[in-house]
Amino acid sequence: MKIVMVIGRTGSGKTTLCKAMSGQNVSTEEMNYSSTQTTDIINGTFIDTPGQYIENKWYGSLTIISADCDIMAICQDCTSMESVFPPSFASIFAKPVIGIITKMDLCEDMNNVKMVEEMLSMAGAEAIFKVSSLSKLGFEEIEKYIKN
Repeated sequence: MKIVMVIGRTGSGKTTLCKAMSGQNVSTEEMNYSSTQTTDIINGTFIDTPGQYIENKWYGSLTIISADCDIMAICQDCTSMESVFPPSFASIFAKPVIGIITKMDLCEDMNNVKMVEEMLSMAGAEAIFKVSSLSKLGFEEIEKYIKN
């Protein structure tokens, strides 16, 4: 399987996504873990990055770490309309970049989902997936993409 680097703001669901996609059991009771402080490789497939790397514009760190991956995944929580990804953000990577809309189980307004899709598309995501790490919604599509 390919290595996927996951980028997004603090609290966007990156760590939960990585753990759930790696087969670890996640639940709302277990989501009280602290913020990711450094990059973490989960199950040899996912590189989980601290939200601070994108929030504080440490793009240099992200580009260096991206050398070890095959696919970049930019994550945006569907309940947040504040994007940290500028237009054409994906162009700094010489890798395929996908967009992942997280926390679909919490999204009540589908207009928010459309707005997040537009944000990720403008950032340069070539494919966009909608997921819920709790229900595993959308995981099959991401796994198919990663395997191809």
